[in-house]
Amino acid sequence: MHRRTALGGALTALATAAAGILVAATVSTTPAVAAASGTGTGYLHTSGNKIVDSTGATVRLTGINWFGMETDNKTFHGLWSSNTWRGQLDTMARLGYNTLRIPYSNDSIKPGATATGINDFVNPDLIGLSPLQILDKVIDYAGSKGMRVILDRHRPTSAGQSPLWYTSGVSEATWIADWKTMAQRYANNPTVIGADLHNEPHAEGTNPAATGACWGCGDTARDWRLAAERAGNAILGVQPNWLIFVEGVSCPSGGLSNVWDNDPSNDEDCGWWGGNLSKAGQFPVRLNVANRLVYSPHEYATSVYRQAWFDDPSYPANMPAIWDHYWGYLYKQNIAPIMMGEFGTTLQDPKDKIWLENLMAYTGTGVNGMSFTYWSWNPNSGDTGGIANDDWTTVNQAKQSILQPYLIPPSGSGNPNPTPTGTGSPTATPTSSPTATPTTPAPSGGCTASYKQINAWAGGFQGELTVKNTGTGAVNPWSVTWAWPSGVTLQSGWNATVTQSGTTVTAAAPGWSPSLAAGASVTVGFTANGTAASPATVKLNSATC
Repeated sequence: MHRRTALGGALTALATAAAGILVAATVSTTPAVAAASGTGTGYLHTSGNKIVDSTGATVRLTGINWFGMETDNKTFHGLWSSNTWRGQLDTMARLGYNTLRIPYSNDSIKPGATATGINDFVNPDLIGLSPLQILDKVIDYAGSKGMRVILDRHRPTSAGQSPLWYTSGVSEATWIADWKTMAQRYANNPTVIGADLHNEPHAEGTNPAATGACWGCGDTARDWRLAAERAGNAILGVQPNWLIFVEGVSCPSGGLSNVWDNDPSNDEDCGWWGGNLSKAGQFPVRLNVANRLVYSPHEYATSVYRQAWFDDPSYPANMPAIWDHYWGYLYKQNIAPIMMGEFGTTLQDPKDKIWLENLMAYTGTGVNGMSFTYWSWNPNSGDTGGIANDDWTTVNQAKQSILQPYLIPPSGSGNPNPTPTGTGSPTATPTSSPTATPTTPAPSGGCTASYKQINAWAGGFQGELTVKNTGTGAVNPWSVTWAWPSGVTLQSGWNATVTQSGTTVTAAAPGWSPSLAAGASVTVGFTANGTAASPATVKLNSATC
């Protein structure tokens, strides 16, 4: 998305993501196979409405968009800031985003493409690299943290989005050939799990003279469902392990209703660009490899466009039925998984906060909920803002607090760069496997602890426990324990490997940062089920804080 609008009863929307085409090259990358929780093991596939890993375990993608490759910069935005590119990924993983959706344009992957807008002092390792070489580095580092990556062909060129998957300058043949090249480039790296074929196909022209993307109309030049089959099957011919993410359209006919002619017969059921999958049940996307299809709608709030449903007297009670109609039925009827590829808001209108809270509740909690990638990490998304603030380092806590209960942190091999440069703080990638309790003696002099409740909701809460080593020596490896009242149970944790046994919670040091120096502090974040309660009987190893 970059900007979206809608038209009267036709309810179309302009979005802010980017589409991209591919460049030939084979890259020697180091595959990062995620651990068996969070983002799963090996490549992913589908089973009914679930995404599952190579062992059959259910995986929920709870990710974020980081855009820029689709723009004139041809690389990630925010590389101009004082935070390193690694520091930004560290923060995303720490917050619990286990998947990165990366928009790009065909321009950014052409031979000779040049990346601009990079702070060479902060990111000296990116000097002279092409956009694809920078993408390689981001994918490798994200994979080392247990994150997964979805590539999003956002735009044919950096000039802007297109209603169809091809333009006069970028043919369908080029679109498919570039996708095949990208699939080959990352064929041996399971960090990259799939292709979002084209961003936000949408209506154009006024009915009955429609010229935009339709669904199920049978016109091969405009039927997005048929085009998705052609591209998806071509990609699977090269990389049969990828998931194929297919967005919706805006109006199934491919044309805008003429809402000014007072003729209701010309009006039809239209929604957000890319957000209307109402015909996918009747006209499903058919792929040659079974269990690879994921439907990926987009959904936005009033800061993008004030759709009629936001002013319905029953709002927000009317929203679940709208979501059911456009895309939720695919999940509820066990037809296919849903991965909501974009959704976002500035939260400036009170209705938007209600929208986001209700939308997240609609997706469901825990690993069995619908997958999603929030729009966006970038603070420079004009009509949504970002999770990152304008410094590209600190976080918009109002948004993060709403999303946090639904995030499942990535599970990976840890941070290979324990002392990153720049302002990005190192972060752990928690796993669900228990860790043995360290036996290092308590620090001489003890510890102090402080607790901050970040958020609370019906049936759960989010908090941060900060523990400082006030002793005279380092604690290596460190472990923090605390007690909760009966009935309070851990949902997720970060900055440590957090587990619970009975009423005792243990936060064990991550492998990449096992030592807590004298005078140093560690902050363990978590979400929990039950009535909000402060940690009690906090200990650093065996020292009571």
